[in-house]
Amino acid sequence: MEVLEKLRARARIFPQHIVLFEGEEDRTLEAARLIEKEKLAHLTLLGDVNKINSCLQRLGIRLESSQLLDPSSSPDLSKYASLLYERRKAKGMNEEQALKAARQPRNYAALMVSAGDADGSVGGALNTTADTVRAALWGIGVAPGVSLVSSFFLMLSPKKSLGTDGATLFADCAVVPQPTPSQLADIAIATAANAHALLEVEPRVALLSFSTRGSAEHAMIDAVREALAFVKQRAPHLAVDGEIQLDAALIAGIGSRKAPGSAVAGHANVLIFPDLNAGNIGYKLAERFGGCEAIGPVLQGLAKPANDLSRGCKAEDIAQVVLITSVQAQSQKRERPAA
Repeated sequence: MEVLEKLRARARIFPQHIVLFEGEEDRTLEAARLIEKEKLAHLTLLGDVNKINSCLQRLGIRLESSQLLDPSSSPDLSKYASLLYERRKAKGMNEEQALKAARQPRNYAALMVSAGDADGSVGGALNTTADTVRAALWGIGVAPGVSLVSSFFLMLSPKKSLGTDGATLFADCAVVPQPTPSQLADIAIATAANAHALLEVEPRVALLSFSTRGSAEHAMIDAVREALAFVKQRAPHLAVDGEIQLDAALIAGIGSRKAPGSAVAGHANVLIFPDLNAGNIGYKLAERFGGCEAIGPVLQGLAKPANDLSRGCKAEDIAQVVLITSVQAQSQKRERPAA
């Protein structure tokens, strides 16, 4: 799709170094082949190198440029263990525990990123979201001024009239179960920033509900209205509206009737769901019933990029998350140039 082709072109101009921490997994190796073929990133694959090579031989894959690395025998292991110990000692972690944890590929990958030895990490085809997010929090941590880590999906619809040429960001669909109004505001602001980084357009943010501008009254709606107030306070220049129903957010004719004068109604390209139930169900409905392609979940709020995968993912899905991670890393470097 056109949005993905634009992202691929951006990734090729300034390839980033991405760590895949499930290097012994077949889909990950297939994805590495695709990424090398399209020159989307420089890769390091973590795991037992002998096992990785055996898998490559069995699959008939030859990787030309990817580095294979076993954390347990890495000369940088002690450096990363010390980094993890310094980050976690206040939480009770001792040096022996830090060394043991640093040997785990998911933690080693996050520490590589934290140390500046890689630009981003990707995994989760085998690891749970909880384990993947925990590794990112331990090794990388949240960005300055950010209160929580959340996630979004980049949804690509065959209907070009929706979002920005069919592209819309959905959040949060994977991480925060029941956000407070303040947290919902943070999710909205973070997702808007990613919409700007990925789509290179002005984000238009809809805080979704079953009500539009007072058409119903309920405590759940009050929470969305409170989140809107927080967003306007923290990001006063952001185009945002809520509470608003999905149809009013996306369809211009409906939006103009239900929310006249809104800069967002009918033109939203960022959809913020009130809780994880709604977000997770919503993206899967769009994917399965609406024919959308779902890319993610993509984590946001971390100091540096690290992203999760669905355990049901295909090799192509992994390659797309690597693509998104690379563009995230590029965007962060533009925002915070090296001293």
